[in-house]
Amino acid sequence: MKQYKKWILIFITVFAAAAATVVALVIYVDPFFQYHKPIDDFPYVVDNQINQNPGMARHMDYDSVILGSSMTVNFNTNWFEELMGLKALKLSYSGAFPKDQANIMDIIFDSGNEVDAVFLGIDVITYSAGVEETKYPIPEYLYDSCVWNDIDYVLNKDVLLQYILRPLADPDKTDLATVYASWWTEEYYNKQWVMHNYVQPEKVEEEADPENYVRNVKVNLDANICPYIEANPDTEFYIFYPPYSILFWNDVLRENHMEATMKEYEYMTERLLAYDNVRVFFFPNQEWIICDLDNYADYSHYHPDINRYMTECFVSGECEVTEENLTGELSKMRDIVAAYDFEELFSVEY
Repeated sequence: MKQYKKWILIFITVFAAAAATVVALVIYVDPFFQYHKPIDDFPYVVDNQINQNPGMARHMDYDSVILGSSMTVNFNTNWFEELMGLKALKLSYSGAFPKDQANIMDIIFDSGNEVDAVFLGIDVITYSAGVEETKYPIPEYLYDSCVWNDIDYVLNKDVLLQYILRPLADPDKTDLATVYASWWTEEYYNKQWVMHNYVQPEKVEEEADPENYVRNVKVNLDANICPYIEANPDTEFYIFYPPYSILFWNDVLRENHMEATMKEYEYMTERLLAYDNVRVFFFPNQEWIICDLDNYADYSHYHPDINRYMTECFVSGECEVTEENLTGELSKMRDIVAAYDFEELFSVEY
């Protein structure tokens, strides 16, 4: 019995020592940046938006942030320094719902950083989500300020193996300027690839009610966007609508919500322009972009050159909408879609 107890004690001691070592290593390296900034010379791998964005927002040094869905992942933060003198941090969430933006803005504006600018890409199609709905389940222990519930982080096998030991074995440090950039290489941005992979939705006979769309936009703006604009009057919000390809608008037509979608853009823009610290940029009606499928890798994701162009517009004011020109810009969007020869596009086999 004494020998048995001895082995149990040894096992417990070894297990506790191993666990303590893992905890200490995770806290020291902190690959999700929950406790401190990156340590010098460690080859951090940053590839997990859900788990790593909150830590970066909490502890990185920045004066501006880039927020939004996969429509924002191909921004290079060096452009913002080059063109605007801003030290930007990219905190994209692929497929982001409005609540995802609110979750990360809670941390951003509580980080102690003086945030001069927020660049927020808005996908109107996601504003039909519930006000508390996130695209993916979030690990609450990484988003709150309590350290006592971090056991799933500090004693996590994947954190140890994939984010500490693997980078040490094969160092390939992530460049934060291009973090989360899409995997598509140059050869994927072409019309043939896009059309080959595009599937038209079924036609819908009943037209969508614009008021239902606007109702969803309103509650999401009320809960997840406008409170942050109002609470931070010294922060300039650059809100922009991404330029989906003409195939997106084919979907809109076939699903019979053209006017509902346009009403979303109109309501949202008018609402946002009421704030003195908001500028709105409307890129969907840039015909030279959306009608050239060589700019895309699928029906909505565009080449990084388009991200560069949008960054330049934030400086020049090109594509900015105001209360005076909003109606004209929306009319231009309608005209592009109405005039486009979809029949010719689909007459060719790809």
